[in-house]
Amino acid sequence: MAISANLDKVLDKAYEGSSLPEVLDAPVGALAGVTDKDGELLKEAFNIKTVRDLGRNKFFRAAAALADLEASAG
Repeated sequence: MAISANLDKVLDKAYEGSSLPEVLDAPVGALAGVTDKDGELLKEAFNIKTVRDLGRNKFFRAAAALADLEASAG
């Protein structure tokens, strides 16, 4: 089953219309609101270079899971 999603609202204008693989391979600055400086800091602190790296980072995943638990309990 094919799934489609419009990601334009969460992407920087330069990446709107990009395919999912292109977005995942893009620097974290491809996400709307993430600056090049943010990307540099993520790389220095967590070795995060791409959107994929950010999504797979164990610390960010744990924080998201905790936040989701709180939201579902509320």
